[in-house]
Amino acid sequence: MSFLISHFCLRDLGMFLSYQALAPPRASDPGWAHGVMINGGRQKIKCNYCHKIILGGGISRLKQHLAGERGNVIPCEEVPENVKVEMQQNLGVKVLKKLKAQEGLKGSTHSVSYLQDCDGQRNCKVSSKRGARWKRRVKVHDGGNFNLNKRDERHFQPVIVKSSLQASFPTQESADHADIAVTNFMFMTGIPLSASNSSYFQQMADAIAAAGPGYKMPSYNSLRGKLLNRSCQDLSEPLHELRKSWEITGCSVMVDRWSDSTGRTVINFFVYCPKGTLFLKSVEATDVTKSSEELFSLFDSVVQEVGPKNVVNFVTETAPTFKDAGMALMGKYRTFFWSACSAHCIDMMLEEIGEMEGVKEVFVKAKEITRFIYNNAWVLDLMKKRTGGKDIVQLASTRFSSNFFTLQTIVSLKNPLHQMFTSPTWIQSTFLKQKVGLEVTETIVDPLFWSLSERTLKVTDPLLNVLQLTDNEERPSIGYIYDAMQKVKENAMVAFNNEESDYLPYLNIIDRIWVEELHSPLHAAGWYLNPSIFYKPGFSTSKVIQKGLLDCIETLEPNLTSQVLITSHIKSYEDAVGDFGRPVALCGRESLAPATWWSLYAADYPDLQRLAVR
Repeated sequence: MSFLISHFCLRDLGMFLSYQALAPPRASDPGWAHGVMINGGRQKIKCNYCHKIILGGGISRLKQHLAGERGNVIPCEEVPENVKVEMQQNLGVKVLKKLKAQEGLKGSTHSVSYLQDCDGQRNCKVSSKRGARWKRRVKVHDGGNFNLNKRDERHFQPVIVKSSLQASFPTQESADHADIAVTNFMFMTGIPLSASNSSYFQQMADAIAAAGPGYKMPSYNSLRGKLLNRSCQDLSEPLHELRKSWEITGCSVMVDRWSDSTGRTVINFFVYCPKGTLFLKSVEATDVTKSSEELFSLFDSVVQEVGPKNVVNFVTETAPTFKDAGMALMGKYRTFFWSACSAHCIDMMLEEIGEMEGVKEVFVKAKEITRFIYNNAWVLDLMKKRTGGKDIVQLASTRFSSNFFTLQTIVSLKNPLHQMFTSPTWIQSTFLKQKVGLEVTETIVDPLFWSLSERTLKVTDPLLNVLQLTDNEERPSIGYIYDAMQKVKENAMVAFNNEESDYLPYLNIIDRIWVEELHSPLHAAGWYLNPSIFYKPGFSTSKVIQKGLLDCIETLEPNLTSQVLITSHIKSYEDAVGDFGRPVALCGRESLAPATWWSLYAADYPDLQRLAVR
């Protein structure tokens, strides 16, 4: 079971419950989440962080204390930074409402600017034509219309208005605000995190920043209407060029299945080639996925749309119906391969390793650590101080890899966590008196937990590296997977000092999934035709590699004459003769992508060149 925790939701829930318990009846001010009324009175409030008792001024005085405002009260020295910023923002809204009431701000009659002092510290100056200034954080709505209600005050995000000189140099605080806004959008709407790898992601951010404050995001109707049509027109020429490149380089069709909470299944089809990845179409396939025959019919229609001669690899998950349909598709055409998704297979290996005796126990304890820390705001803040702001929970492209990346982070933060759970601050806290707090503390100081964690990561770290290799869009992974998997097995044996009883349980899982699900002749041929690997001094071939290369030649080049030419020219590649031996070609073995290297230095052998590039 994954221990990825929606910690922000759990943390907000905890704060909400404490707020309900300690706030006066019908109170709506967020400041009550951070203080306790003394003797039931609003004029005597104790700060939750430094425990100072604030006399007079009510909740506003407490918020000034938390926001670090001097004058009416001494600033709090223990308040977490995120709470401090929240209080500063809330006080800014209050001032803005007062400003509106006093001067009747309308439209663009007054200007609002959020400036930086020369020392880099942020001060908000709200300026009117009368020259009044307030040092408060404010929110700007639609170019100067300040129509705020209670809900706005609780949930607003500040808009930071800067001069053109400052616009290209955001402060760390403003960058953090932007990061959180993007993160919330991604998670709350269910957008895959891999979307952030798109080149359009940063382009979107740059365009929004260039538009400046007051820019409104397009509406649902605009996105599905005129903007969709305009985008299609703008992309028509690049897409045409992308499709034309399939004839030269070949392409891989990638099948991605998604299921929602209602059980509805959608299959997305993508086409990858060295020039980029194209989203082909999306199909509602709730009933289709239950039948390999119906899946085969759907896959066949996609192959016809892409062009059978262009397809080199058809990639799906390993579910039985998908696998059967893929194998049937390969049997029909005999000009391309079906293979399982590499990331999916690596995740299967990680899942089975996670169920091994010893490893499962490690994950149970790691889950307890993450849940306890992220379910308590004070504990989370204490951890962030010890780790320099680093998070424990790590999100990755697959479910089980997220677990292992999180365990990897816990081990890397062993010393800060140990210092945190043995510090006087922790020992004097009420959390240590709780059962779960005591159990987590015992785990953190237990040498056996750390030794078992490190033992597990000896094998899984190389697997995580393979997973990251498959996610690399800048370099196709097909020519590197075979070599990477060989290194995984070699590293496992070395990590356990060649003790077969220690490493064999892990290698049995890896080998079985590699042979039964992941390995393809394309991996063997890609490895052999990858100059950065083939020309290394320690390279040696095997029967599996030779058979994989011959299978690729016969499948991807059906013409027998061309097959003979390819096999006869391989000797020139092996001996690095002709252009293969040029000094610039020797330098390019490591620095160039394999397809680029073959495009440049195999012009004398066009049939072999075409095979290697594809």
